[in-house]
Amino acid sequence: MIAVISPPAPTATPVPGSIRIPNLNRVSIPFSNSVFPLWKPKRNWLSYQRVQQMPMAWVRDMAGGCFKSVEPSSKQRIKVEEDSGGQDVFDPDAMASKVSPEHLVIMVNGLIGSAADWRFAAEKFVAKLPDKVIVHRSECNYLKLTFDGVDMMGERLAQEVLDVVKRWPEVRKISFVAHSLGGLVARYAIGRLYGSSSKLGQAGPLVNSLTGEHTDSSMPYLEQPSEDRIAGLEPMNFITFATPHLGSRGHKQLPLLCGLPFLEKRASQTAHLVVGRSGKHLFLTDSEEGKPPLLLRMVDDGDELKFISALRAFKRRVVYANANYDHMVGWRTSSIRRQNELPKSNLLVLDEKYPHVVYVERETTNNIQNKASSIAISQISDVEEVMIQGLTQVPWERIDVSFQKSKQRYVAHTTIQVKSYWFNSDGTDVVFHMIDNFSL
Repeated sequence: MIAVISPPAPTATPVPGSIRIPNLNRVSIPFSNSVFPLWKPKRNWLSYQRVQQMPMAWVRDMAGGCFKSVEPSSKQRIKVEEDSGGQDVFDPDAMASKVSPEHLVIMVNGLIGSAADWRFAAEKFVAKLPDKVIVHRSECNYLKLTFDGVDMMGERLAQEVLDVVKRWPEVRKISFVAHSLGGLVARYAIGRLYGSSSKLGQAGPLVNSLTGEHTDSSMPYLEQPSEDRIAGLEPMNFITFATPHLGSRGHKQLPLLCGLPFLEKRASQTAHLVVGRSGKHLFLTDSEEGKPPLLLRMVDDGDELKFISALRAFKRRVVYANANYDHMVGWRTSSIRRQNELPKSNLLVLDEKYPHVVYVERETTNNIQNKASSIAISQISDVEEVMIQGLTQVPWERIDVSFQKSKQRYVAHTTIQVKSYWFNSDGTDVVFHMIDNFSL
């Protein structure tokens, strides 16, 4: 609780760490670097925009060394532009140069998240690759809007991506980076945005599949030979962090339930009461219009949406998964593996530069074919097995992460993406691992 006191005289120097409120009638109150996210006054309470954070010594004392006190600053001058279409993060000097960045990176938040969740990673991306990337932190699905279901959220994300591409006509490549539920939303969105450049190769109007709006497609890069495109751009990286690709139904797919069968059964029956249609999709209990569950449909191409073709179009598909201490998303579902395919429990650090990256698996198409051919026919009736076989039609890189020795291990689900540097700073090496291995 913050006690409001009388403000000091105008000439007085504020005491370091104190809060000064010169005028309580102003529309916004600037709290510099507040550790707690506070909503701006006179805005819709669902708005994700928050004021900056304030360092507080007592938080560090209570943490006992658990949290880092100072976030490393980037040397480059990074600019963030906000409008109704989200937040664009870029280097203004690079944009002013003759050769501006051509790679658009779309970052997608998870359940009850917001664009602010990817603040740290976005700024580090631009700081490391200022002349290569423009990062867009999606805002179309935040807080309660994440309860609307994977399909509705995916449609909103697809429309937002089209708007961003239109705002940055110089971009030629596109990548997606998503956390948790956002990974499923991104998979749905690319199915909607998938197309072939052969359809766009002729100069003239292009019809937006979501709005029916006609846009000009007469761009030089669209005159190349026929290739798969996402929103008219060359797809490069599709990366997810702790995403329940196989849903949350099944043994220990939602570790918070401790693997107890009666709790897992009850959760699948009541999840929609807590998180709406998204709960039904995660537990595969949706059966709208007599169709199979949405996640089951998303492991193959449909009549209208080409989910697997869209994934196959990307140069890389990568899943970062917590091997332990993630209470929200299990290891199997986040790494798209069967139980017997999980690495051994004695995971070891592979590189001192990335101390929390403990296992890297780069899969080839031949491995996928051999693995699929060894599966017994009787197993195909299992829903989880159907999803695994469907998703592994394309190769995936699997990056296993362990915060077992970290004081932040109990919040591993958000530490893996560094949602807040104050509470998730140990995940910085995972973010840098993603950036260092990013295909440009």
